[in-house]
Amino acid sequence: MIKNFIDISDFTKKDLDKIILIAKKMKNYENKFKNIFNGKTLGLIFEKQSNRTRLSFNVGMQKFGGNVVELNSRDIGFGKRETDEDIIRTLSQYLDCLMIRNNNHNQIKYLASLNILPIINGLTDFSHPCQILSDIFTLNEIFGKISKIKICWVGDFNNVLRSLIQIQKLYMFNLSIVVPKQILKKNNLEIRKLNNSNIYFTENLKEGVKKSDCIMTDVWVSMGEKNNNKKLFFKKYQLNSQIMSYANKNSVFMHCLPAHRNEEVTNELIDGPQSIVWQQAKNRIYVQQSIINYILK
Repeated sequence: MIKNFIDISDFTKKDLDKIILIAKKMKNYENKFKNIFNGKTLGLIFEKQSNRTRLSFNVGMQKFGGNVVELNSRDIGFGKRETDEDIIRTLSQYLDCLMIRNNNHNQIKYLASLNILPIINGLTDFSHPCQILSDIFTLNEIFGKISKIKICWVGDFNNVLRSLIQIQKLYMFNLSIVVPKQILKKNNLEIRKLNNSNIYFTENLKEGVKKSDCIMTDVWVSMGEKNNNKKLFFKKYQLNSQIMSYANKNSVFMHCLPAHRNEEVTNELIDGPQSIVWQQAKNRIYVQQSIINYILK
């Protein structure tokens, strides 16, 4: 049976708890796992720019004895020189699993549905499950039981937020989502389908941040998106230390990076004591290792 890692909604809480538990062990007892990927090869395809995803998969696989092959999406040519099925069948002769980072979520779902080669979603236009699972791992390190905390998301209705909403359904933490009215209106249909009493939408930044344990944000305009007018909607939603003062005393700030400094977040906040963005980034290694381990078992 081929295992894939496409969306958080494909998993139970028990499944994700196992991945998180193994990630903790991999972080704390690295030497015990140093050869578990011996003889295994991970393929990486990037149709979008990548820093943390590329590094965490590369470093994570190689630290535990595995091999990594980066493939150029233009050379692979999905939907061009040959059928997607033939491409995946060919890749399966050389690789043990494949991570894809692209713009087309439906394509990744289709490739996974072929049940030929384990596929990992490294980010699509719809979701970013690796990022959010790593964020939950990081918050668990700091707060322990996730169901007891309140997370506040400030920013666009994007792929990271969709994965955050999916994982909230499993861990049932309180989630306030602060977005401008223009973004609420645009995504109204998707929002109405949520029907979750633990998720609260608001246009009011101070109200959303109030009594939060963690404030998350992302860039206002996603990579490759052409609608720069969106920045006008977000001008009053910049996060800084003053806004953080409305949150709980021991609250933390998270950003999946890259950050546009002094747009969605000020330098003094992202570089300040409440920021855990570097711990957040480093933990991608261990969660990625655990995801690979899960789908190869």
